[in-house]
Amino acid sequence: MKRYHMKTSFTLPRPVPEGPWRWLVPVLLVLLFLLVLLWLPWQARQMESNERQEQLIADTLWVEQTLRFELARSEEALAALGADLAIETPPPAALQARLAQMFKNGHELQRLIWYDAHGDVKASRGLEPPQQGLTQSSRDAATMARSTRIGRYSDPYGAQGLVHGLIDFHLPLYHAGKYMGSLVATYNLQTLLDENVPWWFAQDNALSLLDRDDHVVAQRAAGGPGRGVYTHKRALDLPGAQIVLATDSVKGAPKLLPNLLVGSVVVLALGLVISLVALWRHIARTIAAENALRQQMAFRTAMEDSLLTGLRARDLEGRVTYVNPAFCRIVGLPPEDLLGKMPPMPYWAPEAMSEYETRFRKVLSGQVTPQFETVFQRSDGVRVPVLVFEAPLVDANGRHTGWMSSILDITDRKRAEELNRQQQEKLETSARLATMGEISSMLAHELNQPLAAISSYTAGALNVLTRAGDADGNGAPLDVGTLKRALEQANTQARRAGQIIRSVHEFVKKREPRRETVAIQHVVDGIRALVELQARQSYVSLQVDVPPELPPVLADRVLIEQVLLNLTRNAIEAMQAIDPERRVLRIAAYRAAQSGSQGQVAVSVIDNGHGIAPEVAERLFSPFFSTKAEGMGMGLSICRTAIEFHGGTLAHAANPGGGTVFTFMLQQAQEAAVT
Repeated sequence: MKRYHMKTSFTLPRPVPEGPWRWLVPVLLVLLFLLVLLWLPWQARQMESNERQEQLIADTLWVEQTLRFELARSEEALAALGADLAIETPPPAALQARLAQMFKNGHELQRLIWYDAHGDVKASRGLEPPQQGLTQSSRDAATMARSTRIGRYSDPYGAQGLVHGLIDFHLPLYHAGKYMGSLVATYNLQTLLDENVPWWFAQDNALSLLDRDDHVVAQRAAGGPGRGVYTHKRALDLPGAQIVLATDSVKGAPKLLPNLLVGSVVVLALGLVISLVALWRHIARTIAAENALRQQMAFRTAMEDSLLTGLRARDLEGRVTYVNPAFCRIVGLPPEDLLGKMPPMPYWAPEAMSEYETRFRKVLSGQVTPQFETVFQRSDGVRVPVLVFEAPLVDANGRHTGWMSSILDITDRKRAEELNRQQQEKLETSARLATMGEISSMLAHELNQPLAAISSYTAGALNVLTRAGDADGNGAPLDVGTLKRALEQANTQARRAGQIIRSVHEFVKKREPRRETVAIQHVVDGIRALVELQARQSYVSLQVDVPPELPPVLADRVLIEQVLLNLTRNAIEAMQAIDPERRVLRIAAYRAAQSGSQGQVAVSVIDNGHGIAPEVAERLFSPFFSTKAEGMGMGLSICRTAIEFHGGTLAHAANPGGGTVFTFMLQQAQEAAVT
C-alpha cells in the first residue's frame, strides 16, 4: 500500500536585504583580476601555438621545395640525356656510362629504361623492368607525355620487395618533329625523403608522402609519431601525379600555466575568493533554503489546485485535516465547512449512511479498504459516484498520523459504461432480429405444417359431427373416439405452433439482462425447435447430450439462448460442403474439470465441418470480422461479450474427427450466490 508523507504548511517570511553591494564590489574586482591572470597565460599559449604552426608551415614549404628541386635536377639531367639519344645512339659502353652517372647524381633513382619508337627496350639500368609491364597509371602517363611532348609522372605504386613508394617519370624523345622513343625513370619516394630531409627536421616532425587516396607511400619519423596538434599538408607540384607532403609535429600543445609565478598568483586569488565566500556562506545557505522551500510550497500549492483528483487527509480519530480544491468541487462545499469535521460528514448520502459508518469504524481500527466505490452527495443534492483510494499517512519521523484519500469523480465513466451497455443491448437485439430474418422462410415452413395439420384434424372432426347429426335421422352414430383423437392431435399441433411463436417472441423481444438460476436443459429445450428447424433445412442431424443431474447455473436465459443459436447456426453452415451422413451437430453439457474450473458448467457445440484456419483463428472474435460474404462479423463477438458478462469464457478447439468445438463456461448457481 502506498504511504503518503504529510508536510505542515506554513508561510515563510521574506529575508531582509543586508546590503549586497558590500560584497558585490570586492567580488567583482577579484573576479576581474582572476580573469586577467587566466587570460594572459591563455593568450601566451595561443601565440606560442600560432608561432609553432607558422613555423611548421614554413618548414613544410621548404621541404616541399627541396624535394621538388631534387626531382627537377633529375628531370634536367634526363632531358639532356634524351636529347643526345634522340639524335644519335651512342656505343653501348658510352651509353652505360651515361646511365651510371645518372644513378650517381641521385640515389632516389631506382631504374632507368630507354624505349624506342616501337616500345621495345633498347637499354636499361637499375631494377629489372616489371615482367607484367608498366602499371595502368604509368601507361596513362606515357600516353599523356607523348601527346603533350612534356614529361609526365605516374601515380605511386608498389614494387617487388617494397610496399609502396615507386613513381615513374616518362620523358618523350623527339627529333626534327619525329617521335624517337622515351626515357622512363623510376624513383623511390622513401629514398627521396631520407636523402633530402635533414635529420633535425625529421627529429621534430613526422613526414609522410600521400597518394590521391591518402595512402602513405613514404614516411620518415625519426622522433616518433606526430601528436596531431600541429599539422600541415602541401602538394608536390609534379606534372601528372598527385602526391601530398604531410607533416605532423611531435610537439604537443603548450601548457596553460608556463611558470610558477602565474600559478601562485592564481592560487592566492582563489584563496581570496574562497575567503569571501566563507563570510556569507551561512547567510547564503539560509536564503537559498528559504527560497527553495518557498518554491516547493508554491509548486505544491499550484499542483494541488490544478488536480482533478480530490485529496482528503484525516487524522487517527477521523477528523478532516486537509482538503484540496478538487475535493471541494466534488462535494460542493468550501474548505471551512470540511476542515476539523468529524463523521458523519455533510457529503454522506442518506441511502449509504450505514455503509459509511461501517467503513469508518474499520478505518479507526486500522482495517482500511484500499480501494472502493461509493456515492457522495453534493450540497445541492446531486449524487456523485466516486472511486476512493485510501493509504496510510506518515510524518517525517515515520509515525502513522492518519489516512490520505484520493477521490476520483467517476460520473463520466459510469455514464459511458451505461451508454456502452445500452449500445451492446441494441447490438444484441439487432443480431437476434438478423438471426430471425435469416430463418424467417424456414419458420414459415415450420409453422405451415402444424397449421395444416390443425386444419385437417378440425375438418375431420366436423365431418364426424356432420354425419352424426344428419337431418333425416339416418346419420351414423357419433364416433367419440375418432372425434377425441382428432381434437387431441389438433391441440398438439396448436401447442407446437404456439411454442415456436413464443420462442421467437422471447428471443427477439427487448428486455434488461438479468441473471437467475436456470437449468441448461431448459435453455436447450427453449431453442431446440429453432435449431431443429435450421438443421432439417440443411439435412443435419441434431444430438443433445445434457445430463439431467447437471447443476443449474446463474445466467440470463435469453442471452445464453442467443449464444447457443449463433453457435449452432455457424456449425450448421460449416457442414454444408461435407457428405450428408457426416452432418451431425452435437450440443453437450458437463461439469468442468475440478482441477482448473471448480464450480463451473461447460457447454459445447460440436460440428464436423471444415474447421478454422490458423490465420482466421487469430481474428475470430474480432468485431466486424467475418468469413461470410454477407456476414456482419458480430455474431461471435456478441457471443463472447455475453459469456464474459456472466463471468465465463468462450473458446474454440479443433474437433479430432474434423470440424470445430466451441465451449463456454458458466458458473454454478450455488457457488455464484456464495461469492
